[in-house]
Amino acid sequence: MTPIIEAHGVTKSFGDVRALDGLDLVAESGHVTALLGPNGAGKTTLLKAISGTAAATGSIVYRGRDIGALRASERAALGIAHVPEGRRVFPSLTVGDNLELGSYRRAARAGRARALAEVLGLFPVLKTRRDQLAGSLSGGEQQMLALGRGLMAQPDLLLLDEPSQGLGPRIVEQIFETIDRIRRERRLTILLVEQRVVEALELCDRGYVLETGRVVLAGPRDALLADSRVQRAYLGA
Repeated sequence: MTPIIEAHGVTKSFGDVRALDGLDLVAESGHVTALLGPNGAGKTTLLKAISGTAAATGSIVYRGRDIGALRASERAALGIAHVPEGRRVFPSLTVGDNLELGSYRRAARAGRARALAEVLGLFPVLKTRRDQLAGSLSGGEQQMLALGRGLMAQPDLLLLDEPSQGLGPRIVEQIFETIDRIRRERRLTILLVEQRVVEALELCDRGYVLETGRVVLAGPRDALLADSRVQRAYLGA
């Protein structure tokens, strides 16, 4: 398989705190790669470093090109979409307007109608709420909208940060089923940060376990599920 994103020696500090400490990572094209670990391990910071919303040192290579010097908007134009934690929809805009804003990059504009039909097919509730203000949606509906907005960019790499955060079990199951459907039907490359380790491992092809800004364990899904350290720390075994 061909890597779509590579991180080499990526480092990011906040004052005296080193959020990323020489981190290395490779995500293969068409795969789901899960980032696991405790709060404060550097998972969210890594996604921000890749999308360009947080400056970091080291090398970030996307499709063979070092993108470290590019602005976040330039990285988005290349096909990187970031769905941040906390959903962050535009509450005073309608659902339809939020989705339309997702297709702002030039490569996505021509296929906007097709992408919208696909998103509304994935999330039928958004179709019934299309003229409703995004701020009036439930938490689960806002997460669907945030994910749909990311898909409207028709990205090659989708960065998903805690898509299950603050949601009830039924909605969480629906969100993960949709992510699985996306990866199967579109072969979209996804880099997933998720605290629900069981669900993340069941969904991913490969995973990385982070602690204090470093990779402490990495491997294919089945190897991580069988690893005694993962079982003790995250699976209650």
